[in-house]
Amino acid sequence: MPTTIDGTISASATPKTRVLFGHPAGLTILFLTEMWADFSYYGMRALLVYYMTRRLGLAIATASTIYGLYTAAAHLTPLAGGVLADRWLGKRTSVASGATIMALGHFMMASPALFFPALATIAIGFGLFIPSLPSQVASLYTAGDPRLDRAYSVYYVGINLGSFLAPLVCGTLGEKYGWKVGFGAAGIGMLAGLVIYLVGMPLLPPVTSRLTHDGRPAEFVARLRPIFRPLCLIALAVILFRIAYEQIGNSVALWTEAGVNRDIQLFSHFVVPMTWFQSLNPLFIFLLTPIILRSWKHQATCNRESSAVAKMAFGAMLLGSAFLIIAAASASAGAGEERTSWVVLVLFMLVLTAGELFFMPIGLSLVTQFAPIEHRATLLGGWFILAFVANLAAGLLGRNFGDWSPGVFFSVCGGIALTAAILLRTVRRINLLSVDGAS
Repeated sequence: MPTTIDGTISASATPKTRVLFGHPAGLTILFLTEMWADFSYYGMRALLVYYMTRRLGLAIATASTIYGLYTAAAHLTPLAGGVLADRWLGKRTSVASGATIMALGHFMMASPALFFPALATIAIGFGLFIPSLPSQVASLYTAGDPRLDRAYSVYYVGINLGSFLAPLVCGTLGEKYGWKVGFGAAGIGMLAGLVIYLVGMPLLPPVTSRLTHDGRPAEFVARLRPIFRPLCLIALAVILFRIAYEQIGNSVALWTEAGVNRDIQLFSHFVVPMTWFQSLNPLFIFLLTPIILRSWKHQATCNRESSAVAKMAFGAMLLGSAFLIIAAASASAGAGEERTSWVVLVLFMLVLTAGELFFMPIGLSLVTQFAPIEHRATLLGGWFILAFVANLAAGLLGRNFGDWSPGVFFSVCGGIALTAAILLRTVRRINLLSVDGAS
């Protein structure tokens, strides 16, 4: 099958596809599959730290370490999963197999005796599933298609639609009706994603032969060699960004329970369930994404659109600012019994989300644009290696939450994110060849 120089399927090789909302219809299938997969993953994650401290009786430090190890392992397995997909299984088989294994792991979570095997099962399924699904997005478009960056932003909305619904559904069911019900809902969500993927398979990118181009790996390595230094700086910045960002499911969740006043007086007294606040992040993604995309499109028409690296630097700066907001609020509350207003937590989530939108989907798009099609799942697995390192470090950092004051802890998180912004600004300032070719 003919391919372009960067490994994408050429226009002559790509069959005419149905268009939906200005994009190939296959994007909708991948969007919905990802949505339910993330409903499953984040539904379980919304309950995980509370399940360990409340149901299993683990100390905060132990629970934080396990949380970090689990999320790290879930982001380590995609490298092996990507290699398996590219060399032997193929992307479609990898997605279907991974979804089935993940659903099994979520159902296993209902038994405390199977807690650790369940976590391992979910991590294995995640490794097969996650690198092969987003790698199919780029294959829906021909090389140079200006819709690709916007496609990944749309796809990212799918990720966050699932993570928005997850705490509301799985979290509420877990808190009100028991852990088994919450974890079971996560498993059902994964099965829903699997069914959508299988039914919509005719609309997905065509199956291509795997690793039939012997010279392509050497060409790929040669292409990356001139930009190795800036790529290393960008990779380090990604790790630092995620170390801070991943605290929202760990230390921020614990602070929400113990340090935030969740009382709302409307017609009657109402205490907001702590898991609901985790839905603010994806909710703001829905609200902010159209605004940001419209802004980028306007900048592009005026030839003033920022480079990808500049966007990511701005996103890291916003993330650092978000943590400094709750650090200041926590410090002002003091060491007494006074709790921080829930309004501060909402503001934190708003600024954090804006930073995420300038950072995460842009990085994902860059990775897929660099990889030849037959190595795309593998390189995406490498992208998740950065998340593995970051999640491991985030879990170790989270161990200190119970020992440090919230003001100090969140100030450290803010400093880590701002360091990532400085690194990315350095890539541009010293005029190294950036990933997107911008100085």
